Amino acid sequence: MHQILTPEGILAAGQQPQLSSEELKRMLRLMLKVRTVDQRMLNLQRQGRIAFHGMTTGEEAAVIGSALALKPTDWVFAALRQSGVMLTRGWPLRKFVAQSMGNSEDALKGKMQPCHYADRGVNQVSWSSVIGTQLPHAVGAAYGMRLQKKNEVAIAYCGDGATSSSDFHVAANFAGVWKVPLVLFIQNNQWAISVPRERQTATAKLSDKGQAYGLESVQVDGNDVLAVYEVTQRAVDRARLGDGPTLIEAVTYRRSGHSSSDDPDKYRPGGEAEGWEKKDPIDRFTTYLRSIGAWTDADQSATELEFGAELDDAIRHNETVAPPNLRSLVEDVYAEVPWHLREQFDQMIAVCGEDFTGTAEGKFPL
Repeated sequence: MHQILTPEGILAAGQQPQLSSEELKRMLRLMLKVRTVDQRMLNLQRQGRIAFHGMTTGEEAAVIGSALALKPTDWVFAALRQSGVMLTRGWPLRKFVAQSMGNSEDALKGKMQPCHYADRGVNQVSWSSVIGTQLPHAVGAAYGMRLQKKNEVAIAYCGDGATSSSDFHVAANFAGVWKVPLVLFIQNNQWAISVPRERQTATAKLSDKGQAYGLESVQVDGNDVLAVYEVTQRAVDRARLGDGPTLIEAVTYRRSGHSSSDDPDKYRPGGEAEGWEKKDPIDRFTTYLRSIGAWTDADQSATELEFGAELDDAIRHNETVAPPNLRSLVEDVYAEVPWHLREQFDQMIAVCGEDFTGTAEGKFPL
C-alpha cells in the first residue's frame, strides 16, 4: 500500500513531496473546509432545517487528494462522499447549501435528494443513490472524450460496496477493453452501509479487481493526502497521455454513519471507530505541516473563523430563498413541455390555486 506519511505524520523513508508550502497549506485548508461543512450540515439536519446529509468525516484525504490532481476541464462522476471535490473545484458554499435545501437557487431545482450534488459549471455529473450506476456513465463519457480527441479525463468514485455491484464490473470491463481516459477511484471505507467489507467481497485487496480487467491498479493509504494526490496525479497523467485507465483503492474509514439517517452503533463493533480516529487524516497532515513550519496556531484559528463565517453567510442567505418555481415540475426533460404535462400542471393549479407555494406564475397555455 502506497504511503508517504506515516500515521504519526512523519515522512516515510525515501519520500519527499514535490509541492510548495502554499500548495500544502491549500490541501489542509480544503480538508478542514470539508470537515467544517459536514459538521454544520449534520447539525442542520438534526435541527430539521435540511432533510439528509452524508458525512465525509475521516475520509477527507481521499477526497481532497484525488480532487487536487484534476484539471478544471476533467469530468467528475461522484458518489455520496465526494462533495469536497466540488468545493475544491470552486463550487460556492451558497450553492452547496442551496442544493441541500432544494430552493430556487439550487442548480438541480430541488429535483434531487439533498447531498446529491451536481453542477455542469464544475463538470460534476448528477448521480443516483442506486449503488454504482455512475460508473458505466463515466466509462461512456471517457470513451466520448477519446473519440472526440479531447484532452480530458473522467474520474468515477465509488465505495467498497459498489465493487460487488454489476455496474462496477461492466464499467471495469469496458474501461479495460476500450482503454478509455478514466480513473476509477474506490473509496474503501470498510462499510457498505451496514455490511463490513469482508462480508460483501472475498477479495483481499479491492485493487485486485482492477487487474482482473486489465486496469493499472494501485492501493493507497486513503488517510494520507500526499499519497492519494501522488497516485491520482500519476493515474490522471496516464489517462491524459492515452495510456489507459487506472483503478485506485484508497483505504480509509467511515467514522460516521452511512448518512444522517443511520446509527452505526447498531452494527459496528465497539472501539473500531475509535481505533481509526487515531489515524485521522487531518491530524496526520497537520502534524507534518507543523513539523516543517508550514502551519501555525494562527493559521488554524484564521481558517476556522473564515470557513465558519462563510458557512454562516451561506445558511442565512439560503433560508431566505424561495422554493423552486412550480413550473420546474414539468420542465427540463423535454425541449418543449408536452401537452400531457401542461395539462397536468394546469389541473394541479386549478385544484391547489395559483399561490400554491407563493411561486407559481400562472398556467401553461394549452
